[in-house]
Amino acid sequence: MNDEPLDDELDLGAEKAPAPWKKILVIALGVLLLIGVGVGITYFLLAPSDEDTGQEAAQGGEEDKAEEREEEKGPAIYRDFEPVFVVNLSPDGKSRAKMLQIGVQALTRSEDLIEFLKHNDPMIRHHFLKLFGSRTASDLASREGKEKLQADVLKELQRIVDEQGGTGTVEAVFFTSFVMQ
Repeated sequence: MNDEPLDDELDLGAEKAPAPWKKILVIALGVLLLIGVGVGITYFLLAPSDEDTGQEAAQGGEEDKAEEREEEKGPAIYRDFEPVFVVNLSPDGKSRAKMLQIGVQALTRSEDLIEFLKHNDPMIRHHFLKLFGSRTASDLASREGKEKLQADVLKELQRIVDEQGGTGTVEAVFFTSFVMQ
């Protein structure tokens, strides 16, 4: 028979493997395609609609204006009226005389107004004592009564500032302690 090896006749040679860089390239392109699809879907789902954009623009404008106003105002400055106020409340006929001890602070954004309040402290304290002493225990027993007193104190303080030629505005008045016995 034939002395030649059988492998040559049948051409059973090893199959040639594709180059490894081709596999890497295909995998990399597949990953990039998946990332692109994910980004596209995310944008589609989370992107603002035209209506939302209009609303956000309007809100953004309002927020910008509020930030500008706050920058113009400056930081909050508190004036503590020390020592605390201690007054006898007006009798209301229902109970015996009561005493009120109240701590007050004023909020403003003007250093000039803080100096004005310090300079006029005796007059301010006098008016506050009259205001506190005119209340009864039943007036101050409810939350509404305390809030009304707070509003009256703010009005009285701003009235004093305006009458005496102070510059600036008292934005708020806070009761830092409130004891009624």
